[in-house]
Formats: sequence, structure tokens, C-alpha cells
Amino acid sequence: MENSPDRNDQQQLAEQHSVFSPAVVEEALEEARPESTFHRLLVSSKISQTPAEKPPERPDLQANLIIQKKALEHYSSGKKAMERFQYEKAVICFSKAMNLEPKQTQLHVSQAEAYLQLCDFQSAVASYKQACLLEPGAFNNRLAFIYYLQGQCLFDRGLFIEALESFTKAAELKPGSRVYQMRSLACLSAMGCYSECVKLLNDWIASWDSPNADLYTMRARLHQQLHQMVLCYHDVKSALALNPVCPQASALLLQLQERAEKARQEAVNRALSGRLPDALTKINTALQHCPQDGHLYLFRGTLYRRLKDFTAAIEDLVLAVELSEKQEEEEEEGRVQAELSGNQEDRWSVEARAQLVLTYNDFAVECFGRGLYSEAILLLNKAIEEEKGKGGLYLNRGDCFFKQGEWVFALADYQQAEEMMKPEEPAVRLRLAILHNTLGSQSFQEGRFQEAADSFSLAIHYNPRASQYYHSRAKAFNKLLNLQGAKHDLISTLILEPTNEEVLPLLLSLFPGCSVSDVVSSLMGQEIRAKLTDILSCCSSSEQQRLCKELEKITLTSEITDSQPASQSEGASEPEKEVKPC
Repeated sequence: MENSPDRNDQQQLAEQHSVFSPAVVEEALEEARPESTFHRLLVSSKISQTPAEKPPERPDLQANLIIQKKALEHYSSGKKAMERFQYEKAVICFSKAMNLEPKQTQLHVSQAEAYLQLCDFQSAVASYKQACLLEPGAFNNRLAFIYYLQGQCLFDRGLFIEALESFTKAAELKPGSRVYQMRSLACLSAMGCYSECVKLLNDWIASWDSPNADLYTMRARLHQQLHQMVLCYHDVKSALALNPVCPQASALLLQLQERAEKARQEAVNRALSGRLPDALTKINTALQHCPQDGHLYLFRGTLYRRLKDFTAAIEDLVLAVELSEKQEEEEEEGRVQAELSGNQEDRWSVEARAQLVLTYNDFAVECFGRGLYSEAILLLNKAIEEEKGKGGLYLNRGDCFFKQGEWVFALADYQQAEEMMKPEEPAVRLRLAILHNTLGSQSFQEGRFQEAADSFSLAIHYNPRASQYYHSRAKAFNKLLNLQGAKHDLISTLILEPTNEEVLPLLLSLFPGCSVSDVVSSLMGQEIRAKLTDILSCCSSSEQQRLCKELEKITLTSEITDSQPASQSEGASEPEKEVKPC
């Protein structure tokens, strides 16, 4: 109908109130226009206007013809009024015609269009409903469009509940129209019903064959309103995967990244001032805005490690390593660009692995202190898998094996640590001395005196200040009838520890009738003292004290020297990067 609302105006009206995205696909409203039967004459098949016809002979037929003729006159008057924009008069004319011919569908349609021009949507709906009763389903599209116009007017007036009801009715009459569905979503959003909006969008994304980037962007904004930042981030990523140049999604991602960076900087400041729990809170906020940023997981994992929450630290650091590997794979094709930009990502990957190794070790230290040696070994195994070049890890694992009585494994780890660490590292030499003395004692008790003597010799080699090693080897030599060696070791024991009363039985056997002073002051004693002095002069007094203290019990070493972590400047790491003692 030429007097119905212009289609371009209708589309502009729909675009004007699209609160989410201008890129939402607009459905054509052509189907909402009334059918061409509007121009069909009301009684074209019932009223003959030929002057030569004879009037009907039956009275009832003659009355019907008069009624139909009068209805046609009212209908024609209504059409002329519509052409002259006299819509109120048209309504009256069509009403008069309907009173005469209430079952003529076109009369109801014409009256509905006249009401529509007067913006009397309720009356227009009522008229179209009458037409639908006469021809079911024929005018659903047009009726849906009227509900849409009614809902839009209510929406503009802030009557969102009433508008939602109208848009819902429009969507029910035309289920495939995304325009009507979007307007329902706009009403729910305007009322603050964001959870209902999310549910509606979830259904659309699941049911639509090809959801576009705008749907994910809309849901991301709703998640943002609900403070569900992780879900917001993932929806933004999904939108950009479908449309990498989506401006709304790109702007929202930039906003999330800026907020994450601000929270990270605040976490750095708190970590530098020693406020680790506050720093953890801020880095959690940063991760909510960017949950796939490996640097943030590295930072938080380091904080957890410093707070001794080792399980959480390991989870974050493992994830940081996985994200770094994934990023390296993605950048493999663009390796030239990565080289031009420096080795920042490589440093990140190295730092993540280094922090993971330290966390495994620290956790092992904690388990060792509680007597959980098997658990400590498992953690150190993982640390060694990540970093095979740290001697301190082998040293610590050797201590765990030592506590379990696994002498062979402990010896293998101590020897590995000796090869990797400094040749004169006191911690390594101390442990090797203790272990060889233990092996020697075991062999001595089992009657394998030569093996015992060899083990005691190795113990003396690694720790020449321990008098008990000489005493033990002296007893082994005595069993082997190596009296000269036994006397030599006995004198060494007396020189290092003159008050040792345990040597008296062996002294009486090897030097009958001689006192301790006689033996020590003898020519042999003076020669042995000179040799011991030369050997012990290599050890400083502080190292000697340290060795004496550590002889009392095995304790895991803390020394694994590393380069400073890349994140230390951000307050994420400790000043020194060492493997702590158990």
C-alpha cells in the first residue's frame, strides 16, 4: 500500500535503536508489508454493476445486493480518504463497511493500515487479529511488524517491560527475525537483566548455524557488566577469531589489556614493598582481565613460591611454561620478526622454567623437613627433568636417598653433583665423606674389611679433619693385619682428637705400654702431624667450623647459583636465586 510506512524509514528506525552493534544483520521487512489484495475490490466476484441486469426476484437476495453495494461505497470512500491522508475519516469509512460486511478480510486489513498511519498500534493489532481469524497465518509478518513498532515507541519512552512484551510477541509471530530478537535483548539489557541476556545469547549462539563476531562481542560486554572478566576475555577472543578486524572486539580487548597492565603494576609495587598478599590480590585481578597471559602466571607463581604455597606455584608456573611453548610454536613461522624484536620471549620461557625448578626444590625442602623423603624425591625428579644442569638438585636428591638408606643412589647423585659443582665445594665433599664412612661401617660390620678400608680412605680424602674416619680405618687395617697403616691412622686420630677415649683399646693393642703423649710425641707422630698440618691448611677456619657442624646431621644444601631472574625488576623474585635447604 502506497500509504504504509516507508521501508527505508523503518530500517533507519531499527538501526537507530540497535544498542549492541550496528553490524547486526538486519532482516528485510518487505514480508511485513500487507499483501497485494489491498487493491482487490471488495465485491469483485459478488456484485455485478452491469446496468442491463435485472433485479433479483428474491427479497433476501435483493437486500444482500443493497448491503454489498453500500459496503463497497464505504470502502471506496475509505480508499480515497487514505489517498488524501485523511486517516481518521478512512477508519470511519472502513468501520461502516465492516458493519455491513464483517467477514470481508480486506476491510479489516484496510482499517488496520489506517490505524497504523495514526500510530494507534493497539487498534491496528486488533484489526489485524480479526483478519487473521478470517485467514489464519496470512498476516503474521505484518502483525509482527506492528508489534515491533509499538515496542520501539515504548522503548523510547523508557517503558522497557511493556516494550519487551511487544518485541516478544513480534518474535513469536516471526521466529526467524533477528531484528525482533535483538530488540528483546535490548530491553533486558536496559532493565539490567544481564544474566537473562546472557542466557538468551547462549541459546542463539548454540542454535544459529553461523554465529558472527557481533554475538560474541555482545556477550562479552554482558559478561563485563556482570564482572565476569574471564568469560568476557574468552568471548572477545572468539569474536576476533571469527573477524580479526572487528572494531568493537578489538577495542574491548585493548581495554582489558590496559586494566590488566594497571593491576600488574600495582602488584609489582606491593611486592617490592614486601606486601605479598596484597600483590597476589592485584595479580589475580590482572589475570581475570587477561587469563591467557603467561607473564602474569609467571609473576603469580613466583609470588606463591615466596608465600610457600608450592602447589599453587607449581600449577601457575607449569601453565606459564605451556603458554610460552605455545607462543613459540605460533611464532615459529615468523621467527625473523621475533629475532628483530629481541629475545624477550626467550627470556620469559627461560625464567618460567627456572622458577618452576626452584619451586620444585623448595617444595622438596619442605617435604624433607617433615620426613617425607619419597615425596621430596619425586619433586626433585621433576626439577631435574626441567633443568639437568644444576648440581644442587642432585645434591639434595642424594640427601633424600641417604635418609632412606639408598646408599647407591645417594652416591650416584653426590658424584654427579661433584662433577657439576666446584671441585672444592665443601657441601659436596662433606656429603661424600659421610656417605663413604657409612658404606665403610656397613662393610666392616659384614666382615668385608678391605672394602671398609677403601671406603674409609675415600671418606678421609673428602674430609681429612674427621678423626673418626681415621679411627675406623685403623680398626679395618688392624683386621687386615696392616699394622703399619693401623698405627698411622691411630696416631692421626690422637692428633686430631687427643681426648678421644674410644681409641684406648686399639692404642693398648698397637702400642702396648705407651701413653697417648708418648705416641703423639714420637718420631712417627711428628711426621704424621706435619703431613696433617699441610693437608688441613687448605681449609679455612670458617670452613672447618662449617664441616664440623654439618657432620652432626645431613641437611639439604641451598646453593644452586643462577642468573638473576628476568622478573626480579618487577619485584616478583627474591634477591638471590638459590635452592633452599631442607
